[in-house]
Amino acid sequence: MNAVEFHEVSKSYPIYESPGDRLKELVSFRRRSYHKDFWALRDLSFEVRRGETFCIIGENGSGKSTLLQLVAGILPPTTGQLKVNGRVSALLELGSGFNPEFTGRENVYLNAAILGFSRKEIDRRYRDIEEFAEIGDFINQPVKTYSSGMVVRLAFAVAIHVDPEILLVDEALAVGDLYFRQRCMRKVHELRSRGITILFVSHSTGDVKALGDRTLWLDGGRIRELGDTDKVVAKYLAAMVEKDSAYLALRQRRPAEAAGGPVRAPEVVEGIPNIDHRYGDGRAEVLGIAVLDAYGQPLQVIEPLSRIIVRISVRAHDDIARPIVGFMLRNHLGIDFSGTNTTREGFELPPMRPGDVYTVDFHVDVPEFYPSEFSFSPAIADGTLTSYTMCDWIDNAVVVQMGHSEGQIYGYLHLPCRVELNRRLTARGVPAEAHAR
Repeated sequence: MNAVEFHEVSKSYPIYESPGDRLKELVSFRRRSYHKDFWALRDLSFEVRRGETFCIIGENGSGKSTLLQLVAGILPPTTGQLKVNGRVSALLELGSGFNPEFTGRENVYLNAAILGFSRKEIDRRYRDIEEFAEIGDFINQPVKTYSSGMVVRLAFAVAIHVDPEILLVDEALAVGDLYFRQRCMRKVHELRSRGITILFVSHSTGDVKALGDRTLWLDGGRIRELGDTDKVVAKYLAAMVEKDSAYLALRQRRPAEAAGGPVRAPEVVEGIPNIDHRYGDGRAEVLGIAVLDAYGQPLQVIEPLSRIIVRISVRAHDDIARPIVGFMLRNHLGIDFSGTNTTREGFELPPMRPGDVYTVDFHVDVPEFYPSEFSFSPAIADGTLTSYTMCDWIDNAVVVQMGHSEGQIYGYLHLPCRVELNRRLTARGVPAEAHAR
């Protein structure tokens, strides 16, 4: 038997333009409607297996909290059938279920009594609840005097100590401090191991991936994805990045359109000495790459321990909300030796419109490499370090020779190093480097 079953469940709320419309509808003899229906959930059909940790993600307003309130019995569905098999304990909105005029102790007994516990049963659990909440003498003060974190502490302590068969958690842990949040997460893992069914709503995708057996992605009150947690979270994050990129592009387009034509860098590299392979979606392209010395002169040989400039020019053919320009350095064996990009270096490029041309300069301090040929592969992408779309990548666009070092190179490069003899290492907790100064 499943713990929770949804069969074509929908939930709507009446929306009135003014408070008077609610009264007009109430006294209308012709049963005239003065409201519009807002459908928070539409045609949800799924099941939560007993003992499963079932996570629910989605943007604000997607219906996550409404779904949990249906399971908790706080709201009835407008249409469809909902089955809940087991004792439900809910940690929903901050302070829900607490009477602010009652003390914490009184609210513990009230909440447990609502769930069907006798006073003797509550007495046996009370000390555990009090110890887990760790709010001290405030347990005997009215809840209206509590901070938001204290309310969460007490609410969570009650929820987990009333022997729930189904535990509902709705983003409440985000309010608590780090210490208590870690304790709560350990407790959730413990409940999982005991076979308690958990419905967990959170904007923290890290928590979702750590806890979820399966994940439901709600979008506008409808099921967008349902299945393996890692796959659903990956699709959700990709969609959020895409949405944010579209927003940034729109926001930047308006002032740019008012300002005039495309942006063009004052100096542009045009020319790609070599193309072994090229790929990307073509929304932007690499116009050229050059490896220069500190004075801007082209280099054929790079001297060890020198500073060089890797200059890359790119042009946009479409809106690029989050442009990333970078390069990969490869050795003579074709191994990716090192690489970087604008985002990795903490330099966020402004969005690009069609026709914009940027020139990006990377100032690189060259270590002592072994003498050989090295190639630079430039690229431009759209997105973030963890989620991006490649617009243009050129393999081995320019090849340069690494000069000879004065000393012997053992392996691929020489690490900066200082040698000392017969020194006493410092006291515990003090870095040796600081002591050496």
